[in-house]
Amino acid sequence: MSLLSVEEVTHSYGDKHIFQNISFRLVRGEHAALVGSNGAGKSSLLRLLAGELIPDRGNIEWLPQVTVGYLRQHSDLQPGTTVRQVLQSAFAPLYEIEACLVQAAERMTAGDDRLDYWLARYGEWQNKLEVSGFYRLDSKIEEVAAGLGLTELGLERDVSQLSGGQRTKLLLGKLLLEEPGVLLLDEPTNYLDDVHIRWLTDYLQSYGEAYLVVSHDEAFLNKVASVVYHLENRTMKRYAGNYESFLRSSEMGRAQLQEAYERQQKEIGRLEAFIDKNRIRKAKQAKSREKALERLERIDTPPSAPRPRFAFAVHAEPSGTVLEAAGLQIGYAKPLFAPIRELRVKRGDKIAIVGHNGIGKSTLLRTLLGLIPPLAGEVRIGERVRPAYFAQELSASEQTALDRLLAMRPDKTQKEVRRTLALCGLPDKQIRQPIGSLSGGEQAKVRLCELMLTDSNMLVLDEPTSHLDVRAKEAFRTALRAYAGTIVLVSHEPAFYEDWVTQVWSVENWR
Repeated sequence: MSLLSVEEVTHSYGDKHIFQNISFRLVRGEHAALVGSNGAGKSSLLRLLAGELIPDRGNIEWLPQVTVGYLRQHSDLQPGTTVRQVLQSAFAPLYEIEACLVQAAERMTAGDDRLDYWLARYGEWQNKLEVSGFYRLDSKIEEVAAGLGLTELGLERDVSQLSGGQRTKLLLGKLLLEEPGVLLLDEPTNYLDDVHIRWLTDYLQSYGEAYLVVSHDEAFLNKVASVVYHLENRTMKRYAGNYESFLRSSEMGRAQLQEAYERQQKEIGRLEAFIDKNRIRKAKQAKSREKALERLERIDTPPSAPRPRFAFAVHAEPSGTVLEAAGLQIGYAKPLFAPIRELRVKRGDKIAIVGHNGIGKSTLLRTLLGLIPPLAGEVRIGERVRPAYFAQELSASEQTALDRLLAMRPDKTQKEVRRTLALCGLPDKQIRQPIGSLSGGEQAKVRLCELMLTDSNMLVLDEPTSHLDVRAKEAFRTALRAYAGTIVLVSHEPAFYEDWVTQVWSVENWR
């Protein structure tokens, strides 16, 4: 039975067609992945399905009474609420029944003259709570909180103290506790470390309801998806099987299409040559060939998206010791871990900093860069060291990518900046849109372009691959491998860095 029917849906942003006339169905219990390059429209499609956007044309129809849970890439939470309270809000109706149960008990204790009424209500509400498993909710909440790494944050912590990534994890936990009939998950593994990704993988594999998940984590998709929907060139195609099966089928289909296109082009060339040669001498046969050409249904090779290329230059060689710290203690109101006796980064080092989310990796980077003061100890930056920083979170902007980079580098011509943006895989239309309207992957490319245009000799990168598609990630990895400068990287993807870093710092060992 189809829970969702999408018929001939077209959606645009300004004059840019994101997809045209796409149709598909989601059936009960289906575990599906939605894949495509950065900017293909994956997040926009999820927002359409969740009712946050309205399509230009076509119909989106959900089966009545189906509950839909949508995990956005960015969401707000109410300050003054604790992590535990947000998770408990997944069961708000049951807690309301519990409040009624308490009220009934108070009325009976006070000798209310409607004793029979309150006895009946008390029994009815208590039965509902027992049937729904209400008295096991605390352990259920604790299980999900531990699985996603929320326990380490502190369940009594105010949500206003959480980072953007931590808020996303919290909303994911609440969504999983709600157990809707359909989950719409946009990049659920962002901000999760390896342990928590494994927990989420196991959870989704055993999930009895349907879901549609967007992710650029290929290993994760390969384990959780049994169907793949591919958005490409404004169209959608369905592939049965896991992600590896999709890659094989997609590549085979692309090769077959290219072969058919080349065969047809040869035939077209042969017919055109015959027509040109025999237009007068064999006019009747030439005319027949012309009609055959007119009737021919032309095969178009799909236009390929621009392949990004990144390159980072070293501007002015720094001193031999790029950065060193002694007795360093980091944190905000209180230390995140004991003082670090000694840290040293030498010129040309490529260092990966690892550890579970919330342990203090981003805080460490910001402290080393002098963006926040250390609680104890000191940090010394070497001579002629010029770091370029890719922060994990960046607020959305109404400024266009082109205007932002021109303001950053007024010495560059518009042509030079546009050429650099194009190298990063950003066509002219995208660089003239507000940055806040771009997809997460497109925004990441803008920020990598900023690094390329920054005169630096040290790259400090905080989870730079979170939103990048497969091709962009590979191009970025190639550029970092070739970079002659110093790199300090925070990443939860060993496959991205393990073949080019020179050191791995495990923050968990410092605790």
